[in-house]
This record gives sequence, structure tokens and C-alpha cells, in this order.
Amino acid sequence: MDVFDYLIYAALAAVAIVLAAGIYALFRGGDFGRSWSNKLMRLRVLTQAVAVAVLVLAVWWRGQG
Repeated sequence: MDVFDYLIYAALAAVAIVLAAGIYALFRGGDFGRSWSNKLMRLRVLTQAVAVAVLVLAVWWRGQG
């Protein structure tokens, strides 16, 4: 396994954790839900962008060899 295998798994885990936390905040409601659900969903979009970038870099790197 090369470094991209670990980065891909780390990026996917980060997206899953942020998504789960965002859904939890959304359904919990109250002050916590109001202040955190939108922030966590924006963070999810950012982590998804990082995950896609890691996947694209991995495909590009493996295509070079």
C-alpha cells in the first residue's frame, strides 16, 4: 500500500464523521442544532472537496507509473 491508500481512507473517514455529527446536530435541535448543524454541513462540503482532490491525485499519480 502506498501513501494514497492511507490518505483515501482518512479522507473518507473524515467525511463520514463530519456527516454523522452534522446529522446528529440537525436532529438534536435546540440551541446546539441551530449553532452547529449549518457549520458542520459546510465542513462536510470542505472535507468532501479534499477527499475528491485526494482521489484525483491518486489516480493521476498511479497513471504516471
